Amino acid sequence: MLKIILASQSKVRKKILDEHNILNEVIPSNVDEDVVKSSLLKEKASPEIISKNLAELKANKISGKYSDNLVLGADSVIDLNGELISKPDNREEALEILRKLNGKKHYLISSACISKNGSMVWNHTDKATLTMKKMNDDELKNYLAKISDEALYAYNVYQIEGEGRKLFSSIDGNENTIMGLPIEKIKKYLDNYK
Repeated sequence: MLKIILASQSKVRKKILDEHNILNEVIPSNVDEDVVKSSLLKEKASPEIISKNLAELKANKISGKYSDNLVLGADSVIDLNGELISKPDNREEALEILRKLNGKKHYLISSACISKNGSMVWNHTDKATLTMKKMNDDELKNYLAKISDEALYAYNVYQIEGEGRKLFSSIDGNENTIMGLPIEKIKKYLDNYK
């Protein structure tokens, strides 16, 4: 049976692969995302390009060390009117992000890249559109108080399959994409892989 390496520490992505019966081994890439994002933002790269580049960088880094293995790299970003919103480092940042998204439409962009022998062999980027309800500061703080640190830092302020769903008036897109992995496209590629 085909086995892939997941170049990510994300428990969410591992769980999605496991749920879809994709045999995997986790070997984190440890790419310094902030340095890469900063460099790409200076070049005026779009959030979509940043997401794709980070997914590819993670996959290529690990696949260069594990030849003949398929390595999956992934990255998700929030695009708010062209502004890149990254995962929070603490609860104060999480509250600031929620205030920014409050009452607005934004895009959640998830990119996946499969590499072999240090080079990308396949990639896909998917986008979901989410519109957050207009909430007051107390409601935002109450929401954050219900979320564990692990969930908060893993999901970029909202856990769509949990409490986070209540934040939105509308969600248009694939739930797995929102959770960080466009799994249907990955499965299709792996099913056809010889």
